[in-house]
Amino acid sequence: MELTMAHWLYLLGTLCIILTMIFRQNVIVPALVMIFFVAWSFTGSFLDGIFAIFNANLIAATELFNIFLIIAIMTALLRSIQSIGADEQMVKPFQKVMRTGTLSFWVLVVVTYFLSLFFWPAPAVPLIGALLIPVAIKAGLPPIGAAIAISLAGHGMALSSDFILKVAPELTASSSSQLEASAIGEQTLILSIIAGAVSLSLAYFSIRKSIKKPAKENLTQWEKSGDDDLNITTDDTKVKKGKYSPVFAVLVPSIFLVIVLYVVVATFSNVIPAIEDGAGSALVGGTAILLIIVMSLFHDYKSMLQEVSDHIVNGFVFAFKVMGLVIPVAAFFFIGSGELAGQIFGTNPDTTPSFLLDLVQEGQGYIPDNAFFTALGVLLLGMVSGLDGSGFSALPLIGSLSEALAASTGVDPTTLASIGQIGAIWVGGGTLVAWSPIIAIAGFAKISVIDLVRKSFIPVVIGLLVAMVFALLLF
Repeated sequence: MELTMAHWLYLLGTLCIILTMIFRQNVIVPALVMIFFVAWSFTGSFLDGIFAIFNANLIAATELFNIFLIIAIMTALLRSIQSIGADEQMVKPFQKVMRTGTLSFWVLVVVTYFLSLFFWPAPAVPLIGALLIPVAIKAGLPPIGAAIAISLAGHGMALSSDFILKVAPELTASSSSQLEASAIGEQTLILSIIAGAVSLSLAYFSIRKSIKKPAKENLTQWEKSGDDDLNITTDDTKVKKGKYSPVFAVLVPSIFLVIVLYVVVATFSNVIPAIEDGAGSALVGGTAILLIIVMSLFHDYKSMLQEVSDHIVNGFVFAFKVMGLVIPVAAFFFIGSGELAGQIFGTNPDTTPSFLLDLVQEGQGYIPDNAFFTALGVLLLGMVSGLDGSGFSALPLIGSLSEALAASTGVDPTTLASIGQIGAIWVGGGTLVAWSPIIAIAGFAKISVIDLVRKSFIPVVIGLLVAMVFALLLF
């Protein structure tokens, strides 16, 4: 297909968004402005260009609403757990295990990883930071070691696969007709564990000599360190403990452990029926809502109606704060798909070009016909896109680009998409970007967020490169 002015404007918009990310600026305005210019150029109507700004965001919001919903529900569940005081009792067993600095490091990794799979790191980190970091420091782990363990395990390893909630895989697959969220989820789970194992091991050995002997003085000295300029955000959830709090402290994680085992067995074996795309999120979300209602009923049945409502509303507020950046940016990348662009422009989807695919096909002669360099390019693109401090906004672009590049290199598009996804989220999700949610981790550990990023850089980059090579060899 012959490239039109709309194609070049789409390319210009993509480059503008990437450059804006590199300079650590907000990408919403460039995305919205370029939607207007691409639509105006393609349709020839100034008015259609204005319509397209609204329609693109509406289509993006519609396509991504299930993602917003699961984030809101799981955040509401965490608030509900905290409101009855069951959160403290959930972590008490781990506190007994954290007797040395080394044990504390790996306990923080395990706890953070599994909590982040269900609740995402952003809402789960305050719980871990407030309750477990002081225990780890008393056991001899330096504050930077505690922060690295939480950051890499939560914002890196757990978030980059997003295996349970499947927000990231669904975003990556959303703008491609060939990609499936379930397949991306399976591959990113394996790749994220590999990247996590390598980076966490390297990080541990880098702080091992700083580990002290267990002593109360460790905690006393740390508590005297200043909280200035750490920007700690406190949670105003009201806590009202009841006699059923210990019950739910055991019941909630047990139920989700059963769900995890079911999903894993269904995914990797034929013992039980496989779960269809979207069914995993529905199972987790539906279970979470029932748990919120049951907890509120047993905790204080008189205020149950208001309490459940408050938790749900707070969950939606958090979801839109976290994911609000994604809609306008995803809206721009969605016009790179012919089917979605047709809906946005109000044109025939069969005749509406796939701008991104057309551009890649036109430039195939300039792309090295080599699987390694293609995978490396997708990984670097993902890492650069993560500079916005989110890691999620460019996932639709990564999915579309992976589909386009797969044809010329012979690499499975799912593998390319998985590589790009873990690169984007490991960086932007909060391990190598100082203006990301890891500010909260640094705050709880009372360290500089710049020091946290600097200490994490080499382990994370090496971990991602090892995961990329492993992906090319295995998949």
